[in-house]
Amino acid sequence: MMEVNWTEEVLKRKEELLSDLTGLLEIESVLNEEESNEEAPFGYKVREALDYMLKLGERDGYQTKDVQHVAGHLEFGDGKESIGILCHVDVVPAGSGWTSPPFKPETREGKLFARGAIDDKGPTIAAYWAMNIVKELCPSLSKRVRMIIGTDEESSWRCVDTYFKKEEMPLMGFAPDAVFPIIYAEKGIADFEWEFPTMETERHDLVLQSFTAGERLNMVPDLANAVLVGEGKVLSKLKREFEAHISQKQLNGTASLGESLVLELEGVSVHGSKPEQGNNAAFRLAEFLSGLGLDSSGANYLDFITRWLIDDFSGKKFGVDVEDDITGALTMNAGTFSYKTSARGKIGINLRYPVTCDFDEVKSTFDKVTGPEDIEMNIIDHMTPHHVPENHELVKKLQRVYEKQTGDVAELLSIGGGTYARSLDAGVAFGALFKGKPQLAHQKDEYVEIEDLLRAAAIYAEAIYELAK
Repeated sequence: MMEVNWTEEVLKRKEELLSDLTGLLEIESVLNEEESNEEAPFGYKVREALDYMLKLGERDGYQTKDVQHVAGHLEFGDGKESIGILCHVDVVPAGSGWTSPPFKPETREGKLFARGAIDDKGPTIAAYWAMNIVKELCPSLSKRVRMIIGTDEESSWRCVDTYFKKEEMPLMGFAPDAVFPIIYAEKGIADFEWEFPTMETERHDLVLQSFTAGERLNMVPDLANAVLVGEGKVLSKLKREFEAHISQKQLNGTASLGESLVLELEGVSVHGSKPEQGNNAAFRLAEFLSGLGLDSSGANYLDFITRWLIDDFSGKKFGVDVEDDITGALTMNAGTFSYKTSARGKIGINLRYPVTCDFDEVKSTFDKVTGPEDIEMNIIDHMTPHHVPENHELVKKLQRVYEKQTGDVAELLSIGGGTYARSLDAGVAFGALFKGKPQLAHQKDEYVEIEDLLRAAAIYAEAIYELAK
């Protein structure tokens, strides 16, 4: 084959690429469960975005397929094996505070602003036009090239789950939905809840009526609330002690006394993959309340927090503090707390564990502590770790392409989060955000730098050619 200047080929098609991208960005493809039906399982706008991509594929001569209106693919070539490119066209809600309307794409100073510009519509169209270039210039490839389009990546991945029940697993591939150079390993992620046994609340001069904190398992709680009932003089004394405590510890909080004493304490919220960078409000409040001689049910709940969870972000107290050279250390975030005298107390945990770790072993280690106390563990969601060995053909070829086009070293990265790459048996996340650029996914005024998007398209085109030739 003749030598192709991939960058030049992308630049020749710049206007068409940006026109296709603008059309996709104008669709407000946010999950809408209320509209859910067989025709549009995740809402009509999400279905519209999927249809948009399938229509582009029909226009440009691809084999297209819609899988139950939740996913689809565009394919060219006729080899026995296929290369997969995993993209998604759903986006998170826009939120407020945008400089320009989030679904009316606007270019300012070389940046294209819109919800989905970098996550993941911009990279999807870059990869699509990369496919167009390869299809046009390299007709005789040994493998088929298939773009798989998901529509539920921002919530629970029902799209790819459904897709791979019906369709073949590509030999290998990439997801253009993260950062360059190459993410070759992703931690396992387990969300679970511990449920405490119900206990009769005895008559007592100080009773914990409720304790609540946190809204999501993958966020550090930034507000905790406790309601206590008891004798008036006991509550008055406790209110004064709390006010002195938060003043001494330089914490923000309030205490209000009526028929009950309501205590509120503020913390600092961060993402659950790095809980040590925040300040868990539930920990700080439990710390104050423990050892106050509460009723046995309330004391039992708080003692568990103070004994096993406070400021232990690696599970060391439980003995699950494992780590490896590929993805680093296990992290543990206590994200939700709910306790009422009339119901079972609950604590929700977001656990991210290394690729060489066995979750069943971690679970049985937890059970040694919780079992004797009749605390039940309920798994809410679990994604096993994902890892492609560094000497795998996929990794080696993508490294060569990236280094050739950028002149930078294609170092291998691991993350605590999850990308669509883990849906493939052999899949990595590959761009489209370049090193050192701000990560604006899910934020207001999300944008993609047009020059970077074109650079990514050129990298994708050569990568597709190298993987499929």
